[in-house]
Amino acid sequence: MRVGVIGATGAVGKELVEVLAKRRFPVTELRLFASTRSAGTKQKTPFGEVTIEAYSLEAARGLDLALLAVSGDFAKAHARALAEAGVAVVDNSSAFRLEQDVPLVVPEVNAEAIGNHRLIANPNCTTAILVVALEPLRQAFGLKRVIVSTYQAASGAGAEGMAELERETRRVLLEGGQAGHEVFAHPLAFNVIPQIDSFQPNAYTREEMKVAWESRKIMGLPDLLISCTAVRIPTFRVHAEAVTIETERPVTPEAARAVLAKAAGVKVVDDPAAQLYPMPITATGQDDVEAGRIRANPVFGDCGLDLFLCGDQLLKGAALNAVQIAERLR
Repeated sequence: MRVGVIGATGAVGKELVEVLAKRRFPVTELRLFASTRSAGTKQKTPFGEVTIEAYSLEAARGLDLALLAVSGDFAKAHARALAEAGVAVVDNSSAFRLEQDVPLVVPEVNAEAIGNHRLIANPNCTTAILVVALEPLRQAFGLKRVIVSTYQAASGAGAEGMAELERETRRVLLEGGQAGHEVFAHPLAFNVIPQIDSFQPNAYTREEMKVAWESRKIMGLPDLLISCTAVRIPTFRVHAEAVTIETERPVTPEAARAVLAKAAGVKVVDDPAAQLYPMPITATGQDDVEAGRIRANPVFGDCGLDLFLCGDQLLKGAALNAVQIAERLR
């Protein structure tokens, strides 16, 4: 299959190439596209050294599959034309996630939504990590409401965010200076920032609303009550999520663990006595979302459950999910 990665020089673009190789995706030809300033440079990949190309529809028309790791504006300008040219397109941006004619897919949850569509949207990283664990619990116990607080790594802001965290941490530790910021609203080194994306009229941020909007669409629950607080934390990779749910039918921690232990894409890490629970340091580089700290929530009685999730934002939250979608394309 002739595969193109558009936005190949960014953090997600590079991860896409690695995941294609790791999962032995049937790549017969790999082409990498980026901005004009990167065009002509060479990038080492598991498929050999590849020369970066400037994107154009004419150049990409011969692809079978295009994996987009680009801005929403770029995707809006080019993705539909590429799909109309006969290329299967999986878009990682937010451009089409809520469009009615574009499926928003997490394969473990709603792979059937792909159908014969040629343009498929990859969800927000936080949403993908969340619904992988929510869906099997919904199937087993029903779902009335979800309250989630997310602790999101610098990788959510791309390679630039990770570089800023490293640079400013070094500035504080090695130079004794004050941490600065350009990518984030405030210095992230030795800090947490309770803002990701812009604030909306309802006082939630757009990132927080994405979790609600996208979870409803993916799970087919348009009326699901869901509230999110999103916080940026000074880690490089992996988003963590503290999740409280109210179920429709009684649930116990033991029953929830049994369900999640059998769920695709989930790894139960839940032995508090041995100090085993999900953490960014253990979930980094892992395909599965770690789930642990599973316990009864007393607020909702027999129908309340708390759990803690960790998922690699660059993998299940982005590149891995996109390649899993590509594997399901007809």
